Amino acid sequence: MFATADGGRRGPAYPGWGCACMLSKAEPLVGYDALPFLDDGDLLPGENRRLGFYFLSHEDAVPLMREAGRFYLWEGGFIGEATVIDGS
Repeated sequence: MFATADGGRRGPAYPGWGCACMLSKAEPLVGYDALPFLDDGDLLPGENRRLGFYFLSHEDAVPLMREAGRFYLWEGGFIGEATVIDGS
């Protein structure tokens, strides 16, 4: 998650929080709704952490995210980025 000063959230993301995950920053924006697994606690602005994501459109989103290798968290603007490290 980006630091607040770098465009990230102003506060933590709590368990149950979700956002759109965009395939790139290029227009047109293409994204899929997802919930990060925050079972081990809140995700703070500026924090880097390894975690999983549950995509609501799993069959459409997951192959595209794997192929892209990176995706961007969106909440009214880009608030973070993720690197796909495990495709299973």
